[in-house]
This record gives sequence, structure tokens and C-alpha cells, in this order.
Amino acid sequence: MDPALSLQDVKPTPFWLDDAARPEARSALVGDVRCDLLVVGGGYSGLWTALIAKERDPSLDVVLVEGHEVGWAASGRNGGFCAASLTHGLGNGQQRWPGELARLEELGARNLQAIEDSVKRYSIDCDWERTGEIDLATEPYQLDDLAELADLARQFGGELTVLDTEAVRAEVNSPTYLGGVWDRDGVGMVNPAKLAWGLKQACLDLGVRVFEHTPATEIAESGAGMAVRTAYGRVFARRVALGTNVFPSLVRRTRAYTVPVYDYALMTEPLSPEQLASIGWQNRQGLGDSANQFHYYRLSADNRILWGGYDAIYHFGGRVRSEHDQRPRTYQTLATHFFQTFPQLEGLRFTHAWGGAIDTCTRFSAFFDTAYHGKVALAAGYTGLGVGATRFGAEVMLDLLAGERTERTALEMVRRKPLPFPPEPVRWAGIELTKWSLDRADRNAGRRNLWLRTMDRLGLGFDS
Repeated sequence: MDPALSLQDVKPTPFWLDDAARPEARSALVGDVRCDLLVVGGGYSGLWTALIAKERDPSLDVVLVEGHEVGWAASGRNGGFCAASLTHGLGNGQQRWPGELARLEELGARNLQAIEDSVKRYSIDCDWERTGEIDLATEPYQLDDLAELADLARQFGGELTVLDTEAVRAEVNSPTYLGGVWDRDGVGMVNPAKLAWGLKQACLDLGVRVFEHTPATEIAESGAGMAVRTAYGRVFARRVALGTNVFPSLVRRTRAYTVPVYDYALMTEPLSPEQLASIGWQNRQGLGDSANQFHYYRLSADNRILWGGYDAIYHFGGRVRSEHDQRPRTYQTLATHFFQTFPQLEGLRFTHAWGGAIDTCTRFSAFFDTAYHGKVALAAGYTGLGVGATRFGAEVMLDLLAGERTERTALEMVRRKPLPFPPEPVRWAGIELTKWSLDRADRNAGRRNLWLRTMDRLGLGFDS
């Protein structure tokens, strides 16, 4: 069967957002308002910031503005993997912050548990499942890498279950699997849009004033506080937290630290009981292979398979545009790889196909900054692991705005920023050369060429 036939009736829209229960948008802000804290951005970063600010001080007057609708961008389009890692994996953390990785792992575990606790506390119906994730080996050389990962985890108090070929295929049956390591506790699976909508409702219940269809366009000091201009008015606030992530920051000097990379995903129709039995997957873990150009996949609540990743597309100039959200060539590639992984599911159809922009930075995990004499804080650069880490980022931003030295603000990860990206056309050329080199490494038993080795030495090495 031609894999493209599986895309015949696909809807070009994010599956998670195609939901009859999607809440109505709040009204836009019109006129001028005043508040103690203004949060810009209605994705996870902004929602957690507003919610935690009210939890810390219920008397605080908090306003949140969102340029479109809450959860419509990356927070409603991602795969729904909510990981404890704050460092984009142990390998990346060990390379960049070896002296504080143990603390970062501890903080990440506490952060993931706090997310689960919040889901329960606010009765957020988001299909939360603490099933963990299996990192898969699909090439022989990857087995040694996964064994090293398990050893590294043990050094920092973690425990990964090592699975040989028979054991991993007993969990999920694919002829491509050679082994894996199962992080049983460090990843939760979630319906990402429902999580965003639930956080929005929790914010409203605590008294946060939420305005949607309210893009923030300018920021400036105003007396002892800040003024942010929106489409139809202004917000005067004592403090401002920017959770705009992939979108151009109101603090212009920080824009060079992130670039938008487009990621794509497919969602299948629900599997029949017979189809599900043919692949096993009774424990419903998230799955990801170990290549540089990797796939991530998971089961939805109604037993569809979300299948995403592999291609990571950067467009010259780094602009975020809606026309980049669809890429049929990538969908065909993904469909081909899907049926290579699960040949027993031949004939299954995809119902939804979509893409969206991820904010990446040169260290592949979040960075933090302040501006305007500490009256503005921001966090960005989550590089695809923001479902969990944005809550930690919200805590950091609130600590910074309060001028407090905490266990979070004392971290080197928080105090130092990554290297900025160079201007165009060097930026585009460097990213394209890196992508080409990573693809070549995947086809050459993982061996990294001179370009990648040089990037590694400069602290810019990619770790997927």
C-alpha cells in the first residue's frame, strides 16, 4: 500500500484543538487597565506564571493577555509529553551543567509532581497519565548509547529500566526495535490543549483577568512601573512577565537567542481492539527513537496514535507564519516511517495533520533574563520540552521579579544565557549544515563529522 493513501482524508488542523469542548475565547482588552502583574502570553509559560502568582499572593491583581486564543500555538499542538527534565535530557545537562545536574534533576522531579498535583487540585480534565517514556534503539549502535544513559541516570539517583529486544517488543511490538530504556516515573502523558484550557479556567477561578485576541505590541517604562500597548489599549503594571517564547520578544535584545523551528505531527483514526492487540502497548508509555532525526509517538485517550518529529524545518529569516504550519512533504515522510515501524497496521488512516513552531536556543533548554531594572522577566528557548519545564520557568520569572535569591535563581542555568544565533545568512547556513550533518550521522552509525565535533567543542552540540 502506498503510505500516501493513508493521508487521503486528513484534516489540516491540530487534533487537540479540533474539540467541540474548546472553550469560548475571552473578550479582548479595550481601553487602559492597571494591575500588579501583567503576564504576556497565553500558553503554558504565561498560564503557569499567572496561576502561581495568585497562589503565592491571592491579593495580587494579575492580568494575562494573549494575542490569539489561550493554548492555540505550541501549547495546543505538541505531542503531550510532560517530562521532568529541565535540561533537555541528562546528556545535554551533563554537558552544560555537570556541577548542578543533581539539583536540576531534583528540581525537575519536584516540578513534574507539582504539575500532577495541580491537575488534581484544580480538577483539570486533561487525560493525565504518569506512564513514563521508552527511549528506543532502532540501530545497533544506539544500544550502547542507551546503556550509557541508564548508567548516567543511576549516578544522579534515577533508575531507567533497560529493555533488550524481547523485552521492548513485549511492551510495544515493532520489528524495528532492538532495545530501549524505560523512564517509568519521569514523564507524564497529557492532552495538551485540555491542560491549557484547564489552567486558563483555574486562573479565572483565582481572579486572574484574562484577555484574548489582545496582542501586546510595545513595552516601555512608565513611572515606577511598566506600560504595555495592546491593539485597543494599554496595560500599566508594576511588573511584567513575558511568556511569548517562539514569538518575537518585546525585549528586542533577547530576540537573537531563539529561532523558530517547525515540527510536524500526524494523528491516526482510533485503533480497533484487534489493531491495538497487534502492537501491544498495554502500558501506554510515550515512545521516542534515539536517532538525531527522531520520531516521538504516543496513544491518545481514545487509542489513536500521535506520530510526530523527524523533520525540523527552519525558514530563512526566522519568521513565524501560519503558512508554515502545513507541509505535505513531511506528512508523506512521516506516514512512510509509521508503516515501516508498524507494518501490522497497514490500512490505518490518518485523520489530522499539523505543524507548529518550537522556540529553540543554542543550549536546547530554557534561558531566563530580566530587563528594565528588574521590572520585566522572561523565559524562552524550551526546544520542545516546554510542557513540563514551563512551570519551572514560571517560578523562575516570579522569583526574578520579586528580586529574591532562591534555589532556582542561584542556578548557573538561570544566571547565564546561551550564545545568541548569528545574523542571516550565516544563521540559515549554519542550521542547514547542522541538519545535513545530523542526517549523515544517522546514516553512518552515529558517527559525527568535523562540523558536529566542532559544534560539540564549542558547547553547541545537538543532543536530541
